[in-house]
Amino acid sequence: MGNTSLTRRVLLSLPLLALRLGAGRAADPLPALYAADRLSGLALRGFDPVSYALADGPAAGRPGSELAWAGLLWRFAAASNRAAFARDPDAYAPRLGGYDPEGVAEGRLVDADPLVPLRRGGRLYLCRDPERRARTGAAILLAAEARWPLLAGEAGG
Repeated sequence: MGNTSLTRRVLLSLPLLALRLGAGRAADPLPALYAADRLSGLALRGFDPVSYALADGPAAGRPGSELAWAGLLWRFAAASNRAAFARDPDAYAPRLGGYDPEGVAEGRLVDADPLVPLRRGGRLYLCRDPERRARTGAAILLAAEARWPLLAGEAGG
């Protein structure tokens, strides 16, 4: 029975190992670390990343209208949104791996709520709650952007 448990443990860890090894390649332009819903594994808890740039956004994505990027599954409300994301995912994916900017600026990975978006300079940020969003000004965003590469490298590799 001990060998069976070990085998299951090894088999269950292989996808995570493959993601880590793939994210560590020097030629890979994708972020090494990106927030995912812990229950579903979906980016943005299944919300459509392109919808945040539209007047009615954010909108829930549909199963079946999906795309894999940065090691995660992204859902879309419309085929046109999926096509736009496929052309330029960096234009639509949240900055800072989808983590809260205030937390990143402080050197911590703080989960964010996809229903508390912040758009600044054409970029999408996700905040943990409305109070943190209200406090997130230019200084916090600059500090978070400066700290993100180091924080992402420590946590992702």
